[in-house]
Amino acid sequence: MASHPPVTPVPLTELSRCAALFLPSDPPRHGRIAFWRPDGDPVPEAAVHGPAVWEQLSVALPTGPADDGRADDGIVVRTVPALVLPVAAALPLLTRMRDGRPAHPAAAFWGAAALLALHVAARGRLLPGLSPTDHDAWRAGPLDPDDVARLRGLAAAMPPHAHAAPVPGTDPVRLPSPEHLVRAFLDAVADGLPRTPAAELAAGGPAFAAAAPQHVPEQRAWAAEIAAGHDAGVRISLRVEVQGLAPGPAAAPGATFSAVVQVHGAADPTVVADAAEVWAGTAPAGQAFGPRARTETLLTLRRAAAAWAPLTPLLSAAVPDALELADEEVAELLGPAAAALAAAGVRVHWPQELTRTLTTRAVVGPPDGPEAAGHAAGRAFGGAPSLVSADALLAFSWRFAIGDQEIDRAELDRLAEARRPLVRLHGRWVLVDPQAVRAARDRKDRALTPLDALGAALTGSTEDEDGSYVAVQASGWLARLRDRLADPEGTVDPVVEQPPGLTATLRDYQVRGLGWLHRMTSLGLGGCLADDMGLGKTLTLIALHLHRQATGESAGPTLVVCPTSLMGNWQREIEKFAPGTPVRRFHAGRRSLADLADGEFVLTTYGTMRLDAATLAGAGWGLVVADEAQHVKNPFSATARALRTVPAKARVALTGTPVENDLSELWAILDWTTPGLLGSLGRFRQRHARAIEGDAAGTPEAAAAAERLARLVRPFLLRRHKSDPGIAPELPPKTETDRAVALTAEQAALYEAVVREGLGEIAGTDGLARRGLVVKLLTALKQVCNHPAHYLKEPPAAPDAGAARFAGRSGKTELLDELLDTILAEGGSVLVFTQYVAMARLLAAHLAARGVSAQLLHGGTPVTQREEMVRRFQDGAVPVFLLSLKAAGTGLNLTRAAHVVHFDRWWNPAVEAQATDRAYRIGQTQPVQVHRMVTEGTVEDRIAALLARKQRLADAVLGSGEAALTELTDAELADLVALRGNQR
Repeated sequence: MASHPPVTPVPLTELSRCAALFLPSDPPRHGRIAFWRPDGDPVPEAAVHGPAVWEQLSVALPTGPADDGRADDGIVVRTVPALVLPVAAALPLLTRMRDGRPAHPAAAFWGAAALLALHVAARGRLLPGLSPTDHDAWRAGPLDPDDVARLRGLAAAMPPHAHAAPVPGTDPVRLPSPEHLVRAFLDAVADGLPRTPAAELAAGGPAFAAAAPQHVPEQRAWAAEIAAGHDAGVRISLRVEVQGLAPGPAAAPGATFSAVVQVHGAADPTVVADAAEVWAGTAPAGQAFGPRARTETLLTLRRAAAAWAPLTPLLSAAVPDALELADEEVAELLGPAAAALAAAGVRVHWPQELTRTLTTRAVVGPPDGPEAAGHAAGRAFGGAPSLVSADALLAFSWRFAIGDQEIDRAELDRLAEARRPLVRLHGRWVLVDPQAVRAARDRKDRALTPLDALGAALTGSTEDEDGSYVAVQASGWLARLRDRLADPEGTVDPVVEQPPGLTATLRDYQVRGLGWLHRMTSLGLGGCLADDMGLGKTLTLIALHLHRQATGESAGPTLVVCPTSLMGNWQREIEKFAPGTPVRRFHAGRRSLADLADGEFVLTTYGTMRLDAATLAGAGWGLVVADEAQHVKNPFSATARALRTVPAKARVALTGTPVENDLSELWAILDWTTPGLLGSLGRFRQRHARAIEGDAAGTPEAAAAAERLARLVRPFLLRRHKSDPGIAPELPPKTETDRAVALTAEQAALYEAVVREGLGEIAGTDGLARRGLVVKLLTALKQVCNHPAHYLKEPPAAPDAGAARFAGRSGKTELLDELLDTILAEGGSVLVFTQYVAMARLLAAHLAARGVSAQLLHGGTPVTQREEMVRRFQDGAVPVFLLSLKAAGTGLNLTRAAHVVHFDRWWNPAVEAQATDRAYRIGQTQPVQVHRMVTEGTVEDRIAALLARKQRLADAVLGSGEAALTELTDAELADLVALRGNQR
C-alpha cells in the first residue's frame, strides 16, 4: 500500500461520517485505524490533529451474513483511499464518535470499543508479555466475566464495515473474527498507555516503557509463565466460612474463620467446585475441569497471592483447599484486600446469614423539644417574619444501621470496643470492619444554619468533612418545608385566588406561578420566575404585588429595577391591569421618594439604582423585583453589588435566561433572591460548577453533580416553556430555518486575508493578550460575513446615493432583500436583529435607498422614542423593524411581526431565543417564521453547531459562550475559522 505525505487537519464531523476499520500490528501499539468511504470516494480533505497518512486500502464487503466469518459468494473486494492514523492518535476521536450521531456505524462501533478499552485500562487491567515476534507488549487483562461479556456482546454487534479488511493469504477470502479483532484492539490500546518518559525512567530501561519496540526473546519463558497464570482455563474465588457461632456474649471469642478456595470455569462461570474436589478428582464437580485444572488453579492462585499475601501458604500446600484466617485478615477482606483481590479477578463470598453492612446517614432538623422551637423568631431581608430563621441553628446528627437495624451510639461504642470483626447484636451475628466502625464512631454531631440544612434536605445529601457525600434525612418542620418547596406548582398548598384589584383573567399557569411566588416570598426565601419570554411574568408580578397588600406583614411598596427600555412597558401594564395603583418612575430628573405609599410601584433602571442605591435602600420596600435579572449575572459588578444593598421583605428575579454563559450566573441570581442558599461562590464552583462544566463533563460524576444542583435550585426557580403542555395552547406554530448563503468573491478574499493576518498575530501569544486577539479575529470574521462595508467601516450611503455601493457585495444582504420583497408583498411585518449597531445602520441606509420603510432601535435610542417606535410598528405604520440584539432582545412586545430575521449569530442561543420572543409571545395570532442567516464554509457554520450543542447543555444546567472559544489551541482555532467550500 503506497503512502503519501501527512494530510492537513480536518473537522471531526466530516471524519465521523466515514467508516472506521482497525488494522492490527505487531507489536500491538503499532495498530492503526483507517477511515474510508464505502462508496470509494476520497475521505474529505483535512481530518484530525496528529500523524495521519493516505493509503490505498483493500476492503472486502459481503452482501449477506456469514456465520463462520467467511465472506459469502456475493463478496466485493476493492481498493479504496483511506486516511490512516495510529491507534493512540485515533483514540480521542473515536470516543467522540461513539453515540452514532452523525457517525457512521463502523466509526461508532470502534468508539464503543475504545470506551471498553479505556475502562479496562483505568482499572489497572494491564499485563506484560511478548508479541509473536518477541517484542515487548502490554495487553488488556485479566478480564473478569463482566468484561468478557461486554467484549462478546460488542463483537456480536460489529457491523460489516468495521472488519472489512481481508485476512491476508486466504482463498476464499476470509474476514477477521469480530471477537478476535476487538480483543486485539483492546491490546493495542493497552500497549500504548504505559509508555511515557516517566515510565521509562521508573523502569530503569526501555523494555515495556519506551515507545520504540524492544526485541527481548530472552524473556519468552517469563512471558509464557505470566500468560499461563492469567490465561488459565479456570478462575478462583474465596468462600469465607465461620465456625463456632452460638448465642452468647457480644463478642464471639470461640468463633473461627476460614477461606475456602473455589474453582470456576473461565468459559462457563457456573461450573464451580471446591479446590479439594478438584484435587481429589472423584466427585463429578471436580472432574468437570479437565486434566490441567490443578496446574491452572495454582497459576491463578499465585496471582491472587501477589494481590493478598496471606494466601501464599496455599501455594506450598499439598491441597490448596482452605486457609485459616486471623481476625486481622478477616478485617482486611472486609476492606482493602477485597478490592485488591477483585482487581486480580478473585471474588470473596461471605455467609448470607451474617449481616455485614454498616450504613451511616445524617438527620437534619429542629433540635429535640417542642416543635415551636423550629419557628424561633427570625427576620430575613429587612425584618419580615420567616419560617427559616437566619440566626437559628439546626441539629445535624448521625444515625447508624447494620442491615435494616438501627443502632445507637452506645451500641456503636460496644462494636468498636469489641475489636473483632464478628459480634452479636440484637440477637444475630454481625460481621463488620472494625476500622469502619471506629470511623463511624468518630463522626460528630454539629449544627447547621437553616439554609444549609434546607439545602441538604432538598438534595438528600450533604458533603462530609472528608469530601464524600452522605445521605440526609430531614425531620420535623424542615421535612414539611422541603415537601412544600419540592412542589413548585403548589398542589400541596391552598390555591391563591386572583386578587380583586386585577383587571385581567390569569391563565392557569399564571395562577400557579402567583401561588408559588406567594409561598416563596411569605417564607422570606425569594425566587426566580424564569418563564419563557411572552408568558406574562410582568402580569404575574403585578398580581403578586396586589396580593401582598392584603396582609399587613407583607404589605409595602414594590421597587422594580429593569432595563431603560422596559420602564414604559411596566408603567402601561400596571395602569392597565391594576388601575388606581400608584406608580412613579425614579429615573433621570425625577428621583424623589417623597410620600411613598405602601401599595405603590416605583420603577427605576439598573443604572439609576447603581447611582442612588443609598436613597433606595432607606425606603423600606415590601418587595424588590429585578426584571431581566441577567443584568446582574456578574456578582462582582457595581450594579450587582448595589442591588444587594437594597433591603426588602422579599426579593424576586425575573428572567427568561437564568444562565447565559456559565453556572456562576445562576449562583449570582439565586444568591440575591435567597442569600446563603448556594453557599459562597467559591464553594459553589467547587461543589457544582467545576464538576458539571469542567473536564469531567459528561461523566457519571458530572451527571450526579448536575442532579444534586437541580434538586437544590428547582424549588427556587420556576421555569415554564411555551411548548410545555397546557401553557400556551393558543400560540400559533413557530418554524425556525437556517438560511445558508455563500460569500461573494470580495467577502471570500477579505475572509482569507483576515484569517492569515489574525492567526499570524495570535501565534506565540498567550494569556489575556491571546484571548483578546482571538475575540478580535472572530469579530472581524463575523463582520466580513455580514458585509464588506461592515468590516471596512464604510459609512452608510446617503439615501440619494442609491443602493449601488452596497448591493451585490454580500450574500446575506441579497437574501435579506429577497425575503423582504416576499414578506412585504404579502403585507407582512418583520423584525431584523443584528448584534452590531454599525451593521444595522448600514442596513437602514440600504433599505432607505431601496424605498423600503424601516426604523432602527439601538442602545442609544431615548426611552420616549423607543416607546413611539414600538407603537408605530404595532400599528402597522412601519413594516420593517431593525433592532440591536442587546438593546431590543428583551422586554418588547412586537407581535405585529410574523417573521424574525437573525442577520448574524450571537454566541448564546438563549439570547437569540429571547429576541425571537419579541414576536413569539402571548398575543401572537400568526405563525412565526424565524430565519437565521449562516454563511457557508465559515466560522458561522461551526458556531451554529456549537450553539446547538450548547442549547442541549442549557436544558440540563447550562453552558459557556464566547470565552470558551478563546481557549482553543492554535490548531483548533485554525480549524474553526478556515474557509471551506466553493465561494462565489
